[in-house]
Amino acid sequence: MLNVAVIGLGWWGRIIVDLLSQGQKLKVVHVVDVSEVGRAFALERGIRFSTSLEEALRDDSVQGVVLCTPHTQHTEQILSTARAGKHVFCEKPLSMTRADVLKAIEAVDKAGVALAVGHEKRFEPPIQEIMRLLKEGALGTPLQVEANFSQDKFLALAKDNWRLSGKESPAGPMTATGIHLLDLAVGVFGEAETVHASVKQLGSPLTNGDTLAALVTFKRGGHALISAILATPFAGRFAVYGSQGWAEVRDKTHPEAPEGWTLTTCLRGQRLKSVDIPPAPAVLLNLEAFADAALGRVPYPVPREQMIANVSALEAIFRSAQSGGIERVEG
Repeated sequence: MLNVAVIGLGWWGRIIVDLLSQGQKLKVVHVVDVSEVGRAFALERGIRFSTSLEEALRDDSVQGVVLCTPHTQHTEQILSTARAGKHVFCEKPLSMTRADVLKAIEAVDKAGVALAVGHEKRFEPPIQEIMRLLKEGALGTPLQVEANFSQDKFLALAKDNWRLSGKESPAGPMTATGIHLLDLAVGVFGEAETVHASVKQLGSPLTNGDTLAALVTFKRGGHALISAILATPFAGRFAVYGSQGWAEVRDKTHPEAPEGWTLTTCLRGQRLKSVDIPPAPAVLLNLEAFADAALGRVPYPVPREQMIANVSALEAIFRSAQSGGIERVEG
């Protein structure tokens, strides 16, 4: 059992706390928030509460932290946590720039602590099946990824919510949902080479943009076409097209409350197959993989180089959304 402190008790942080109470590998022993709502939440659940990360890091019972905080705070919080010798699970994005993610990874490596990131889609059974098909060569050479992750949950947020700010979300939906798809594309192709992104405000009051489209090219070849929208009811789709076949996953519901997926595959010379896959707690599975890594059982399954590649491409998308042009990815 890994004792953790959850830092940040907004919408997602509260979900994480309650989710971990259902698992067997992590125990929340401390929570941190700056609001009275967070204090009341902690009191209701009988968990030690404080208002600063530093206080949680001084708690000897805490072995690791789960960061559910604004994006621009992640790097410094990872550095502080690593210096305290605690393991780190950080919600996405890990950092906002390549320079910062390199700094964060250097710190955790120097401290010898585990690092994990909140890309739960990698732990969904149909996504893992697609990655298996790719690894075994059943789809042939991967040619293109097409993916969409849309939701309208943010329409209920207050206008001053940090998730809607230009500072925390400089490319509108990208840090909310698009980054999950970029992460999966990096899992397929590796390091990105160029990006061309566009963000528009088309169907909502979200002044930072509610609709994103991005074309990403990769050093090994291949493209990813990524769509992320914050002004339409939930839709989730991830498809890989290869020289010998294709595979597509469609989500039935938002990962907050999964109801399963539909996986469709079509291999050359075979008939199209479509199967329903029952729900699985991908968010919890990711957190438990973090616990396993922290406790020295098995390595965390997302390679560090892919963490770096994802943030490097993310930074280029930020630049492209601002410039309107094609931007090269550093690295």
